[in-house]
Amino acid sequence: MTAEPNDDGAAVEDRHAATILVENHRAFLRYLERRIGNRALAEDLLQDAFVRNLDRLSSVPEEGLVPWFYRVLRNAAIDRHRRQGAEQRALDGLARELADASEPSPDLRQELCACVGRLAQTLRPEYAAALKAVDIDDTPVKVFAERSGLTASNAGVRLFRARAALRRQVAASCGTCAEHGCVDCSCGKRSATPSA
Repeated sequence: MTAEPNDDGAAVEDRHAATILVENHRAFLRYLERRIGNRALAEDLLQDAFVRNLDRLSSVPEEGLVPWFYRVLRNAAIDRHRRQGAEQRALDGLARELADASEPSPDLRQELCACVGRLAQTLRPEYAAALKAVDIDDTPVKVFAERSGLTASNAGVRLFRARAALRRQVAASCGTCAEHGCVDCSCGKRSATPSA
């Protein structure tokens, strides 16, 4: 059977290509670290690039292997910057939302908190916990992040997503009342369906 020698030959070529990449590990790491500015993150991106591209090594000619892998790393760094930019935009939106918010009267706050608290319990547990801690118990986001074992930016993103999920749940449960801001809330009588 001719498939076995070809498979063995491909495996040998893959090992040889992997050896070439491993020999250039330090240069790859320096390249990423200069672009990312964080050694630990650069190491993570490099490891991820190795793992994701091991199955492609046999399709790259040996003489083009190192330049090809630099392109892989450049794309990984660009993707990381894009994700970081999206996270920052979400946090900036949250900061604007919080800056524009005004404090309701104590009676209105109590009524809203009771209704929204019931709806929040239909969300994913981590969303409900974030909303309860920050929006109902007035825990600062940084303190919530520390208690939950999250970074401040991850806690901010979780809170942003939790509020979006809650908005959808309020709209589904309260209908037009959610848009017009009615205070006579009878949402507790309706059956709330879990939401993500």
